[in-house]
Amino acid sequence: MGVQLRHVQRRHTSQPPASPSRRSVAWRATSVLCVLLLGITSDALGLGVAPAPGSFRAGAATSNITPKLGLSISGSMQDKKVEHIHDELHARALVLDDGATRLAIVVVDSCMIPRQVYDAAKRLVHAHTGLPVQNVLMSATHTHSAPAAGSVFQSDPDQEYLELLTVRIADAVRQAINNLEPAEIGWGVGGVPDQVFNRRWKMRPGSIPPNPFGDVDDVQMNPPAASPDLVEPAGPTDPELSIISARALDGRPIALFANYSLHYVGGIGPGHASADYFGAFARRIEELLRSRSPKRSEGESQANDPPFVAALSNGTSGNINNINFREAQKSMPPYVQMHRVAHDVAAEALRVYETLQHKPGVALDARTTELTLGVRLPSAKDLDRARRIVSRAKGPNMDTREEIYARETLFLSEYPKSVSFILQALRIGDLVIAAIPCEVFVEIGLELKEQSPFKHTFTVSLANGYNGYLPTPEHHKLGGYETWRARSSYLEVEASPKIVGALLELFQGLHAS
Repeated sequence: MGVQLRHVQRRHTSQPPASPSRRSVAWRATSVLCVLLLGITSDALGLGVAPAPGSFRAGAATSNITPKLGLSISGSMQDKKVEHIHDELHARALVLDDGATRLAIVVVDSCMIPRQVYDAAKRLVHAHTGLPVQNVLMSATHTHSAPAAGSVFQSDPDQEYLELLTVRIADAVRQAINNLEPAEIGWGVGGVPDQVFNRRWKMRPGSIPPNPFGDVDDVQMNPPAASPDLVEPAGPTDPELSIISARALDGRPIALFANYSLHYVGGIGPGHASADYFGAFARRIEELLRSRSPKRSEGESQANDPPFVAALSNGTSGNINNINFREAQKSMPPYVQMHRVAHDVAAEALRVYETLQHKPGVALDARTTELTLGVRLPSAKDLDRARRIVSRAKGPNMDTREEIYARETLFLSEYPKSVSFILQALRIGDLVIAAIPCEVFVEIGLELKEQSPFKHTFTVSLANGYNGYLPTPEHHKLGGYETWRARSSYLEVEASPKIVGALLELFQGLHAS
């Protein structure tokens, strides 16, 4: 096996990275939990008491999670380091309260965040505010230019950053609760079809190179653009843009939460930390809405108004990106395409916003379930092959795809036979939000929309944890990058039908309540 393998094993944990450590705030929060519970009100607990007329409130806040320079960046098979901060990273929180139930939705500028971090942040929020952990939805945007929060491929997280991340995510929720004020709410759906493309392609026979395991797939992820070997995309897209708007009773915008099924855009400067188009969207929609805020009378100060917060969550984009593979790709400076996409999405969000009929209050509810699924563990033959490949590698860094996936195979050999994770559904009036801890394929989001009993439905991916890609069984048969067994893709082949079934049960329970 050699020195390299022993080095790999020392860095590996069979579960997603256990963070933060014993000295983290999660442990400190737990130690004071019993004392703080004495002061929790029925409102904070969300016991389902009938909301009083005019009792609806909303609050929003951001919390800075920008890293120090030198940390590993997620989103690549090779480890890269943060050398420059192009734009600061944030956790963006929206809290809604109908007088009986309180919900929190948090969007974090990160590639992926393991469940342990989210759980610790939720415990902190609960300890300080009484907000039930099952009423908090936390998700990562999937920017590929943020510091690693979990071990994926050859990037590993910094422990001190994980502790900071935990506290700052919790801070965003706590500040949003502090900012609660009488509010009204509206939601709607638009579409941005020109910025989403399916990245998995069926190709002419013989044109797809072997995968890292020596087999040939039926589809190729990110094929050569404008190639004569392109046949057709292996799936659809979902161009819908869903938005939720909360505003003060005088019309001042409090927050705009959006959801769009686009993986990320990229085109980031080398070594730069950036929130990608998710952050650029937030800045752009703030600019657009600032001019539409209600004018104050002469001498009236706005200094005490909480800042407006915008957030864009990642929808079902596991097989969707921003590349039109039918056309040759033009080289452009960093950030240009990112801002083009952000401006297009923000323009549509503004159009939808201006059509909304804000309501003075709606009923809120939340449901969660713990689902256990099998893990695609490597066979003895797989392990023998992986050991041989790793033993021949020149150093601790794996250079080729074959070496990288051999290393991943060794990691997965120590995984349990099954894993458990949270599925969640939040109800806001006749809108339901599904939350899945995976990079969810677009077909799954479309199926949930089609079968949902609610008028409006959308899915937030990479929510409440990280369990890799979630292809459908049909896509598993086709193969391709997103199905290759690794810490980024390990759930059982039948995972998606089980997840859809469990979420539809949550939907039905919310709809009947």
